[in-house]
Amino acid sequence: FLAFLEDLLAAFHQVDENIPPTLQPRDLIHRINRDMRFNKDRPPYNTQFSAVIGPDGKRSDSRMYYLAVGPGQSIVASGAHALDRDRLAIAREAIDENAQPLRDIIESKSFQKYFELTGEQLKTSPRDYPNDHPDVDLLRYKEFVAMHHFDDNEVTSPDFVDKVVEAYQAVRPLTDYFDRLFKSNDG
Repeated sequence: FLAFLEDLLAAFHQVDENIPPTLQPRDLIHRINRDMRFNKDRPPYNTQFSAVIGPDGKRSDSRMYYLAVGPGQSIVASGAHALDRDRLAIAREAIDENAQPLRDIIESKSFQKYFELTGEQLKTSPRDYPNDHPDVDLLRYKEFVAMHHFDDNEVTSPDFVDKVVEAYQAVRPLTDYFDRLFKSNDG
């Protein structure tokens, strides 16, 4: 996994020039052992390797690309995950004002080739938004995650780095959208 991440980092300039070339694989990797404090019935180790590629490696809180590799559970993902109340309000306000930029991203052919928008959603419209709001389908999201699954044959193929880079290139507009949105409202 370390060797794979080295190869991926070497090619990452094709995806996002905002990711520093000085990152090392160990800056990205999550630990393999699970936190067992709250659930004693789970296996003590994860069954997949995972990493976050972002400006601060796995400690990044925005502009990040997630990768998990394991038998039958390999994915790449990006977007806006686990939003706090303030960031969720910012995202919903932007959607309420003009959802078209987000729609253009998630409806683009390159995005749809690999991804669909997923994430936790409300069953109804959020408070302060009517049920018949024209963008209620987007407003219901509590997080905006684009995820693509790779099968085991793809993961073990010699061109897996290229496939991951291509998928991340397709999700980059979504990453940029939320990065700009949150940075313009954090100041």
